[in-house]
Amino acid sequence: MNISSIIVKTLPKNYDAVWLNLQESPLCEVHFGDKEKGIIIITIEGECVEEEIEKLRQIEEMPFIISADMHMSYCEEELEEMMKEMNIDNVVEDINKDKKIEEIKYFGSLKGKY
Repeated sequence: MNISSIIVKTLPKNYDAVWLNLQESPLCEVHFGDKEKGIIIITIEGECVEEEIEKLRQIEEMPFIISADMHMSYCEEELEEMMKEMNIDNVVEDINKDKKIEEIKYFGSLKGKY
């Protein structure tokens, strides 16, 4: 299953009509927006990328939509494969051992956290 977030842009004067069209559409879920900027955030789901792209194309064709751009995408199958490669069970086991905090290696990013 794929889930993607889409940024929809419209003119502020058309915001309410676009919001309503998106809400009534079976193509997506509407989450929030900014009427003054004419921006609406939605998500779409699909069994494959092709299904998501088709939904995106249909959304782009809706009345008053200036653009609909995929912003972020999540794929369950990719995540599962990455977790297998990382051997996440060993990582959890290592963390639960009697290690000093200084001995635990962190490979993520703390940028913007402090």
